[in-house]
Amino acid sequence: MLKGLYLYDNELNGSIPTELGRLSMLETLSLSSNKLNGGIPTELGRLLMLKGLYLYDNELNGSIPTELGRLLMLKGLYLFDNQLNGS
Repeated sequence: MLKGLYLYDNELNGSIPTELGRLSMLETLSLSSNKLNGGIPTELGRLLMLKGLYLYDNELNGSIPTELGRLLMLKGLYLFDNQLNGS
């Protein structure tokens, strides 16, 4: 079972795949320092074991999905250096 997915600093582009929401045992997702764009998929709210979500330093836009509020195990949420909006 996959517990950590570390794809930071790889110049990845495009949107974050919604299929990542199927990795139910994932504890760490690090996609920081890439060129990812679009919104944060609501499907990431299914990652109930997630402890760290690193999406900083990309080109993500839109608002932070309320579904991320389901992540009760989350210790760190790093979203800076994007174009996210909302209040």
